[in-house]
Amino acid sequence: MQIIDSEKGGITILSVSGRMDATNVNEFDTACHAKLENGVSRMVIDLKDLEYISSAGLRGILSLEKSVRAGKKKIAYCAMQPMVADVFKISGFNSILAIYPSLDEALAALS
Repeated sequence: MQIIDSEKGGITILSVSGRMDATNVNEFDTACHAKLENGVSRMVIDLKDLEYISSAGLRGILSLEKSVRAGKKKIAYCAMQPMVADVFKISGFNSILAIYPSLDEALAALS
């Protein structure tokens, strides 16, 4: 898994690529929580290059969501590949997370 950090219009974008599973979900947790602890209040998780997510990866997403809500911050997820989108749908995450088809739509929602 690789995480690339960027910013657009004052919104932090973390682009995640590869696979998110038990072997590397801690990298995702560390990167996201470090941003929140450093004062980031709006963040987009761009998943267009994420090829696979396991149940451990879903737990990482859920942990991030709880931290964001507790801190009254905003987060959006976007551009999921079909397999990843199916996992989110089957797990019910699409009903509790702000998910957008594209990065531009996610950025607009947080602006």
